[in-house]
Amino acid sequence: MFSKKLQQWPDMTSPEKFKRGQAVYDRIVAGECEDVTAELDAAYGLDSKPENG
Repeated sequence: MFSKKLQQWPDMTSPEKFKRGQAVYDRIVAGECEDVTAELDAAYGLDSKPENG
């Protein structure tokens, strides 16, 4: 029951990460973003791959 890792959310409020997220948002609004999840993951340094897959 307690063996699963707790997910730690990264700080997305730092000025540099906010700028990266805003750039992705701008691309989404402009219709230039094909894979939103991949771009946001790259902007924030996340890995959205499932642990079991």
